Amino acid sequence: MSASLYHGPLIDLSDHHAALRESVAKLMSNYGRSYFQGVVKRGERPDELWAALGDAGFLGVHIPEEHGGGGGGLADYYVVIEEVAAHGSPLLALVINSICAPIIAAFGSEELRKEWLPGLASGRKRMAFSITEPNAGSNTHNISTTVRETAHGWLLQGSKYWTSAIDESDAVLVVARDEARSTPERSALSLFIVPTDAKGLSWHPIDSALSVPEKQFTVFYDGIELPREALIGEAGAGLRQVFVGLNPERVAAAAINNGIARFAIAQAVQYACDRSVWKVPIAAHQGVSHPLAEAYVGVQSARLMAARAAQLYDAGEDAAEAANMAKFLAAETSLKALDQAMQTHGGNGLSYEYGLADLWFVTRLHKTAPVSREMVLNHIAQHSLGLPKSY
Repeated sequence: MSASLYHGPLIDLSDHHAALRESVAKLMSNYGRSYFQGVVKRGERPDELWAALGDAGFLGVHIPEEHGGGGGGLADYYVVIEEVAAHGSPLLALVINSICAPIIAAFGSEELRKEWLPGLASGRKRMAFSITEPNAGSNTHNISTTVRETAHGWLLQGSKYWTSAIDESDAVLVVARDEARSTPERSALSLFIVPTDAKGLSWHPIDSALSVPEKQFTVFYDGIELPREALIGEAGAGLRQVFVGLNPERVAAAAINNGIARFAIAQAVQYACDRSVWKVPIAAHQGVSHPLAEAYVGVQSARLMAARAAQLYDAGEDAAEAANMAKFLAAETSLKALDQAMQTHGGNGLSYEYGLADLWFVTRLHKTAPVSREMVLNHIAQHSLGLPKSY
């Protein structure tokens, strides 16, 4: 039974999305769970898969046509990310691409767009994203990585952590506190593209439990001199600009978790139909079938919320509420689906052979990042329900 069985008619509301999903699924039939597990086990990068996704145009479906992309939107990119994950390959690098490309497309100079967007669309260039700091967390106004103007450009100083895949990237998009435009009460942020071979840039790996190809790093920006053209958009307007990438990031994170949930449910259904005890498949017992059915209801609900968030974003509407809810639901329901799939497998659920156990931490990741479940609930309480701000 294929994991793609569970794409569901409620999600793909257009023939275009259904055809796109089918095309991605066809490509992914060559890069299933065993491929992904092998890459991770060997400490390699899924370069073959990344190149195939780029050559097929899937990495750039959300990038404008004039810059080498497909001219579609976040809804198209959501389909790509979810379908890749549904075949057992949750690529965090796809999430990074959902942040950087929209920011550059919306606010980058024409020179930056020409330099980066075609490469991001084809997969021949990679970019990391660097915002998180140990002492700032969700409070972006407490960012201590600073930038100041000089006679020749900018000087960047500070550090970040949990920066993904900078070791395999050509540049990193950095969110920094603009010293000249900030006040003691409020930080003004500016965005910059920093080449990974810049003098003064270094990183140290974080030993994490994530079974993914993308490594995590603490990154140090030690007096990096940047030209004026490294600035994205308007100096000091970075907080507004960065959310052009952060809302898609939340939808992209939802896509990964919804895809993992689809994979897990499909694996569990197949196992429950094949595994017989006392001469009947265990799937015939309500103690097995009902929890899986409930998991399916939750996952389909999360997928609908994500599809709605992408639709709002593409229409230029305020997608913050929907994007937060989509990420929240996907994180919650995917963990339940994965846990139930493992339970259905019994002891085999803990075996790497069945491809479920090593998905646990990447699924659990999205209850914490991007944006924790607590901050999502803060946002909903304050902005959706009109309750007093609690932080």
